[in-house]
Amino acid sequence: MNLRERSSAAQLLAGLVRRELSAETLARACLERIAALEPTVHAFAHLDHEKVLAEARELDRGAVRGPLHGLPIGVKDIMDTHDAPTEYGSPIYRGHRPAADAACVALARTQGALVFGKTVTTEFACFPPGPTANPRNPAHTPGGSSSGSAAAVACGMLPAAFGTQTAGSVIRPAAFCGVAGYKPTWGTLPRVGVKMISDTLDTIGMFGRSVEDAALVVSALSGRESLRAREPAAAPRLAVCLTPQWPAARPETRSLFDDLEARLSAAGARAGTVSLPAAFDGLAEAHAAIWDYEIARCLADEHRRFRDRVREPLRSQLDRGWSISPALYDAAHELARACRRALAAAMGDFDALVVPSAPGEAPMGLEATGDPVFNRIWTLLHVPAVHVPLGTGPKGLPLGVQLVGGIGEDATVLACASWVERRLRIRAE
Repeated sequence: MNLRERSSAAQLLAGLVRRELSAETLARACLERIAALEPTVHAFAHLDHEKVLAEARELDRGAVRGPLHGLPIGVKDIMDTHDAPTEYGSPIYRGHRPAADAACVALARTQGALVFGKTVTTEFACFPPGPTANPRNPAHTPGGSSSGSAAAVACGMLPAAFGTQTAGSVIRPAAFCGVAGYKPTWGTLPRVGVKMISDTLDTIGMFGRSVEDAALVVSALSGRESLRAREPAAAPRLAVCLTPQWPAARPETRSLFDDLEARLSAAGARAGTVSLPAAFDGLAEAHAAIWDYEIARCLADEHRRFRDRVREPLRSQLDRGWSISPALYDAAHELARACRRALAAAMGDFDALVVPSAPGEAPMGLEATGDPVFNRIWTLLHVPAVHVPLGTGPKGLPLGVQLVGGIGEDATVLACASWVERRLRIRAE
């Protein structure tokens, strides 16, 4: 079986559940793909080939376990696994073996997924990068912190993989690698057993080859049938919103957005534009204050006992976090709460906002993971966000857009994202 010929998670699951495709056959196809590309991409922090095949054979011998039966899924190495090392991208935890799975991993196994391996994360899901390269061009970053997961899905190693987002760590790597990325409403999936770096911001998300694939997995894990990415019954109402961060957009993103409203209208949407209220201008700074304050406290033990083993710029972020006063932290939270209340009015009668996912194409070099400037405010607002690839930029690397909506409006945002994907997407293969 050639995985590239049948890489959709939805198609694969249909074959697995009907027993037209065995879990072992699919696992071997993934392993073959990994063997061919891993020396260049470096997507995995840990992968036990024999264990994967043994678990696949066990799935084939028994009854269908659930809606994800036999589906290979990557687990970001910020999530605990009882049967594989979990090192959080840090030398402090080299060889660390948790006693239990993170809740989201346990849910995946319960629903029949084949936990395939641990994918590379940046250090503590922050900024110091791991070894992963962008599969579209290995000289460029895949983004972070969910670098290994996004890269593995982008090059066909896996049909789906977990990510987490504290600033932009699902949407940005999805944008740089040219895959769908879905950050659900905050709290949709449980975070127990995931190394926390911000109680306010950390959100578990999913990568897939399409919006449908990413939504399908989160739907199964959350038990929310409504999250299956079905296109809206009527033409969606979509508003292009440049956001206060628009000055950070590079020429390729500006070009993409120049005619986006017209393209959406021509495809059948009721399209318009929205400008966010002035209060939203302070959200990026509020996000930074909350994250710095909370990561310093979440990693207090590592900072106290192993400071010299924490790399820059994370070490400086931890130092900075202790200088933020409780008053500034509380004010940032108050602004976030006010903007969450104001978002519905700002959106008017539009179903979703179409906003930038990243400044532009993936930057060259593996020393940094790119700027999450266009993701921070949506993470802080706790709203659902979905990245949809829309072709390539001047260097041939992926571009795309991000769709966002109100808290809990995941089904609507996913439906709109699927609509945009099917009508406007030019695949970056």
